[in-house]
Amino acid sequence: MTFSIVARSADGQSWGVAVASKFLAVGSVVPAAVAGIGAIATQADANVAYKGRALAHLDEGATAEVALERLLEYDDGREHRQVGIVDLDGGAATHTGHSCFDWAGGITDNDVAIQGNILTGPEVIEAMKASWNSTFDEPDLARRLLSALSAGDQAGGDGRGRQSAALLVVREGAGYGGGDDVAVDLRVDDHEQPCQELERLLDLSSLYLTASTDEEKVNVDDDLRRELDDRARQLGHPDFQAWVGTENFEMRVDGGPAPEWVDQKILRILRDRSP
Repeated sequence: MTFSIVARSADGQSWGVAVASKFLAVGSVVPAAVAGIGAIATQADANVAYKGRALAHLDEGATAEVALERLLEYDDGREHRQVGIVDLDGGAATHTGHSCFDWAGGITDNDVAIQGNILTGPEVIEAMKASWNSTFDEPDLARRLLSALSAGDQAGGDGRGRQSAALLVVREGAGYGGGDDVAVDLRVDDHEQPCQELERLLDLSSLYLTASTDEEKVNVDDDLRRELDDRARQLGHPDFQAWVGTENFEMRVDGGPAPEWVDQKILRILRDRSP
């Protein structure tokens, strides 16, 4: 009922899962990941207990292959399960039980496990693998995962149609304000084009929840500082920082009382919105 990709980034610092399905809220069931440990997708007749167990095995030092063997060993429903795992070092494992509905199967390579069931055919995972290989130079794991998921969707995807999709990426200290490891956690629970909607949400997540790079920062001198405050007042705010807080742009503006820099995207938004 689902196709997914589980992967580690080329720099070995991020892990993630992208998944789509003709199933309501697939993101609530399939993906799990912890930075510095690994990632897993559990699907078909999904055993959601696999998520915590797999990550615990990986945390204890098991490889993806060993973790998968331990999951399946005592599970009487193993022939109905489909699982993909990537470990700390990029080792990958995938399993498709013999009782999974056709077309079902999976492939692995360094840093990646791709699998699906009730697909239009093997061309779905083949397209996902081709996309993954062709985007090796993409540093953003979330973008790379979503590109592969979209390629599978365009190749036919779930044979029953489309309904939901999800994207989860973890990296140490990547969460909001650096408080946890969740770099991206997006879900489209019920939509006619869930992969396309997921792409729109990823753009918003990048804007609101991703810190600015040095290349995106514009130094704020006295003239620009006056402009920022003037434009914010035109929009009904006492000053620029009040506007930033109201619009939830804190991740893309220097946090001091007199900001030393502002993200070029935020500067453009402010200028577009103010008279």
